[in-house]
Amino acid sequence: MINIFFLGLISFFTDISTEMVYPLIPLYLTGRFGATPALVGVVEGIAESTASLLKVFSGYLTDKFQRSKLIAFSGYAGSLFYKLALLLSGSWWGILIARVIDRTGKGIRTAPRDVLVSESASAGNMGKAFGLHKALDMAGSALGILITWFLLRGNQLRGEQQEFNYRFLFIISSIPAVLGLCMFLFVKQKPSPPPAKEREPFWRNAKQLDRQLLLYLAVVFLFTLGNSSNTFLLLRAQDAGFDEVSVILLYFLYNATAGALSMPFGRLSDKIGRKKLLVPGYLAFALCYFGFAFAQGKALMVIIFVLYGAYTAMIAGVERAFVAEIAPPSLKGTMLGLQATVAGIALLPASVIAGALYGAKGPVAPFVFGAVLSLAAAVILMAMMKGGKERN
Repeated sequence: MINIFFLGLISFFTDISTEMVYPLIPLYLTGRFGATPALVGVVEGIAESTASLLKVFSGYLTDKFQRSKLIAFSGYAGSLFYKLALLLSGSWWGILIARVIDRTGKGIRTAPRDVLVSESASAGNMGKAFGLHKALDMAGSALGILITWFLLRGNQLRGEQQEFNYRFLFIISSIPAVLGLCMFLFVKQKPSPPPAKEREPFWRNAKQLDRQLLLYLAVVFLFTLGNSSNTFLLLRAQDAGFDEVSVILLYFLYNATAGALSMPFGRLSDKIGRKKLLVPGYLAFALCYFGFAFAQGKALMVIIFVLYGAYTAMIAGVERAFVAEIAPPSLKGTMLGLQATVAGIALLPASVIAGALYGAKGPVAPFVFGAVLSLAAAVILMAMMKGGKERN
């Protein structure tokens, strides 16, 4: 578990760096460069699609060259180059390039990092391993958001919102990014097996893939099609009466809850099986989205954000453990990357659909749509997938 701990610290420091900046990018674009909300959406859409498309290819390269540590390091280095690009940007085009650099790094590092986690897990502890990593990952996100909240709150109290020093924040956010890269000194990769004479692209052997894996990828796509960007959750919180600074605090609460519960839920999945936790996770998501659709009042909105954090803890690490177990060993990186790519590809139309429904029918429609798709995904998972505890 020592190796997993240091992999978790890499994500911890990197996510501090990322989340210190992420909530402020829309403010920076609109306040400093006069970008419209639609343009902000274009910037994020292009950046996220870049990451999604790269994940499966990064996984394939990880399997082919057996250099997961090196590939993961190059991806995490993107977080540092992202901050440098932000400092050099002088227009919304510069911010777009910076966001693409950041998401390119995310797309490169995800699959090889998950391979390192899975290979470092002891027998029967795959869920615990991914849960520990996710807990540190989300703790970093929460801390980064909290730092930003304190900075914004202090700025709000001084009444200097227009003079907020974004560039200073970009500089100090580079420090945890560097610390994350330093943690790679302590990460060990298992010796690579002898290289095969020739490795065919995975799509040529798709028929050999486990039926559970193929079905689960379809379930992931269906579920994610209703799981729109978290931006809509923050917009909904504003509708409920929270100001912009308080909304960031709600986002912190979500991340803190997910971080606290990820490892316990991961260990639980080792004992009862992945499916027995994935199904309740999808049901919890549906409950959250119905809550976002119909909730009235701030107190109830706080409760829903906590439940949303619990849903994330039930799903995020457990689904990676599930894929890592049922994927062929020679295609583990590819399948982990493909799972992330499938989810990322679905996220693009999901956000478009949610935005269209939000504008045409109001805030209730997109959340009801997402809740219904989540219920459908849970039903398919219950009816058609086996519930084995461990598959390698």
